[in-house]
Amino acid sequence: MRTESTLLTSLRATVERIVQSLDLTKVVPTVGRPRDLSLTETLTAALFWHQSQITTKKKCWQLLEPHCSYKTFVVSINRLAALALRILLVILREHGAAAHRVKHVDSTDVPVCTVRKASRHRTMAGLAQWSKTGKGWFYGLKLHLIADLEGRILSLCFTPGNTDDRVPVLDLARDLDGVFVADAGYVSADLAQRFHREGRRWFLAKPKANMRVLASSIETWLYDTRMRIELQFRNLKMFYGLVSSLPRSITGYLANYLYAILAYVLA
Repeated sequence: MRTESTLLTSLRATVERIVQSLDLTKVVPTVGRPRDLSLTETLTAALFWHQSQITTKKKCWQLLEPHCSYKTFVVSINRLAALALRILLVILREHGAAAHRVKHVDSTDVPVCTVRKASRHRTMAGLAQWSKTGKGWFYGLKLHLIADLEGRILSLCFTPGNTDDRVPVLDLARDLDGVFVADAGYVSADLAQRFHREGRRWFLAKPKANMRVLASSIETWLYDTRMRIELQFRNLKMFYGLVSSLPRSITGYLANYLYAILAYVLA
């Protein structure tokens, strides 16, 4: 595992390359009071926070000891969340251009708080919803994701937790072709028909247990590869801090999600 100083150095070099290649300095205001943290310092700190598995922004602030208050540190990171999204979209487009023909479609729960505190939760009340997974009830959002067989994230979106998994699929896959593999929650004759593009795109949803379908050997192999996208969800949650109940604003929650995913794709 890389030491903290090595990780910081590596991240700063990566951020500097991204800022230069995308000419992101143009988004920094040239008038008004100078920022306490530069664009590079802010993005590096945010990515370090998620890649080093630090649980809170405050611990990150204490470790990095930037020349600003904790409040300024938080405001700076949240303020650049839209820029993190811009960077992420560029990376996803690059991934799409080099994507493997086999792709996986899936979603995962993203609780915004514990079930016990859900009735009193206010910050994400306009976006979060109750829903149930195999693990039980949760209150929050869903992360819908398409990734290829080699682990590249190609497309993603967040929806309220009670959104049917099949709803965002067509939008997520709008610019993608290949064989798309999903679990039984995506079974839909209508979706498969609307998704299909002759010679370019095929949607393969694993049959439900009560559906007597004889799968070919290639279909069985494709179904078995779905565990790869489930591992990506696991890594995002366990090692990159995707799930959190600590933000105190909608911007804080969205910034947490964007930086977690960006830190993951850059790792």
